[in-house]
Amino acid sequence: MIQKILCPTDGTDHSAMAVAQAAELSAKYDAALTICVVNVAHGGVRGPTISHWTQDEVQKILDDSVALARKHGATNPHSVDIISREAAAGIVIYAEENAFDHIVMGTGDKRGMSRLMLGSVAADVSGRAHCSVTVVR
Repeated sequence: MIQKILCPTDGTDHSAMAVAQAAELSAKYDAALTICVVNVAHGGVRGPTISHWTQDEVQKILDDSVALARKHGATNPHSVDIISREAAAGIVIYAEENAFDHIVMGTGDKRGMSRLMLGSVAADVSGRAHCSVTVVR
């Protein structure tokens, strides 16, 4: 039974589909839904650490995703900003530390050569997560 769902988003159409699916699962199973953005940190070795997005950009992605989740039936979605050097690691570690039992995430449209080199965050999370992962296309 699904009780806690984590849904990473980056504000793209692919992740919006995942947010909608996660919200529907949340409503169906009366499961808690948390939507997260992983703000990847760059640099920091000999210079400053620079985040991929500004705090305003992160907040807009989260606000839009929470509104979409509510539209698709989630009653009380939570949101969180995760800072990590690597997106997949940030998702997997946060899910495990916070006892999530399901991750729902989107993936880009991979065709041809890029499909052979499946280096996507979704593939990495699927291979490393301690819980079930639903990848939405």
